[in-house]
Amino acid sequence: MWVSTGTFPPMVVVESTSMMHDEEGSYGAIDPGDLVMVMDRYRVEIITYAEATQEGNDNFGYESHGRAGDVIIYRKNDGSDTPVIHRALLEVVRNVTGWDVPGTSLRNVDSISWTLDYQCSYHGGTYNLEIRDWVPEHAGYLTSGDNNFGGCMIDQPSANSQGQGRGLTDANGDPVQPVREEWIVGVASSEIPWIGSIKLLTTGTAQSVTPKTWSNLSIAIILVLATPIAFDYLSGNSRNSEEEE
Repeated sequence: MWVSTGTFPPMVVVESTSMMHDEEGSYGAIDPGDLVMVMDRYRVEIITYAEATQEGNDNFGYESHGRAGDVIIYRKNDGSDTPVIHRALLEVVRNVTGWDVPGTSLRNVDSISWTLDYQCSYHGGTYNLEIRDWVPEHAGYLTSGDNNFGGCMIDQPSANSQGQGRGLTDANGDPVQPVREEWIVGVASSEIPWIGSIKLLTTGTAQSVTPKTWSNLSIAIILVLATPIAFDYLSGNSRNSEEEE
């Protein structure tokens, strides 16, 4: 599997609820206990939420894991703590004297002000995610978890402008900066739901796994165990019928 993905390990187990689309979990989204295949960042083109939602863009309409744009796995400030698996909202690219943002009309600007067609909530209301007067520390990606109903939070604190959340910090307590290309572990690809819950259970990190996931996992295990038994039973009946004839 690592040959096809270009990464090792080729899959990661999701631990947190930050990418959930539903309280109980939903097929197609990234929930605690899911196994996610990780593609090498150099084997695929990363498509941001901004690019996938810009009409006329070559990547307009592209979706991954239930929402526009790609989900990336990255190391916070290139540190050694647990990587984050979140959606790439937009990319800031260094121009001659300013910044470009693919997927928007922003070109060679001194600061980034943009409203994404990305709903989130805070202070009891629902809003589109805004970035105002943000001056990037360097080129890279802004990221966020899909489970953004209760904060409107961007991972990178310097880009949070709605008074909604502080963003993420690394293992040293430093604010997470825009994700550089070399900090990206890979891009989230195919998903195997529920199976990773077994690993989380054995490592004592299964607190976020939902009851629905445990139920689905139990049913899947029962079906796997019952299938060969049922096959043997049906095969035996078939042989007995042939002998009677």
